[in-house]
Amino acid sequence: MDSESGEAFPASIEAAWGLRERPHKGPKRGLTLERIVSAAVKVADEDGLDAVSMSRVGNELGSSTMALYRYLATKDELLTLMLDAAVGPPPPLPEGLGWRRGLESWATSMRAAILAHPWTVHLLMPKGPPATPNQLAWLDQFLQILQDTRLPASAKLATQLLISGHVWSHVSITAAITLDTEPGSLRRWREYEPFLRRVTGGGRLPGLRAALDEGAFGDDAGAPDDHFVFGLERALDGVEAHIRSLG
Repeated sequence: MDSESGEAFPASIEAAWGLRERPHKGPKRGLTLERIVSAAVKVADEDGLDAVSMSRVGNELGSSTMALYRYLATKDELLTLMLDAAVGPPPPLPEGLGWRRGLESWATSMRAAILAHPWTVHLLMPKGPPATPNQLAWLDQFLQILQDTRLPASAKLATQLLISGHVWSHVSITAAITLDTEPGSLRRWREYEPFLRRVTGGGRLPGLRAALDEGAFGDDAGAPDDHFVFGLERALDGVEAHIRSLG
């Protein structure tokens, strides 16, 4: 529950759904929850998530920090709505894909939506169940894709956790490389294979050494897209096998 109001979901989340009346009077005429969130996303896109603060967003809007608190009780609420706005709703699926190709499209679209705003990876680990409009739209589309399968509802939700977990894991690694601007970071990635060769061999870390000798860490080891597709296909193979086992 929200510690201040005793309600399960913050007022800003309910306002995003149109379930709560929004402030009409205030020191800054024309200020809305949507404008606040949009300004915060702009700051994160330009200067990174660490640059987002209530005062910085207020400055972007020509408003005071306190005026923002008429719409949001905490910065965490703002971050939740920023993630929802940045990722956006799921794109419509072409008709007739079937459940497997539908989930491939769903996962690929979610990956692209997150990587369009790499800072969102820092907000992916949920602090509660999905509750914002776009979060639930993605979940709803996933469940609709599996609607005609034999999977019970609980298994459909478990499948969603499996596939979204794969997406989140992949984008977290990809974004970590993209966002790593520390001096020497690119050099570390380039010299990773030679480093591993120095610390393996002679019977030390034999599994890792065997992978090195097979080129798993070399330039021809495969692009991030290849790794994403491989993991997704193996996960879907398991789902398909389970569906078949249901008769």
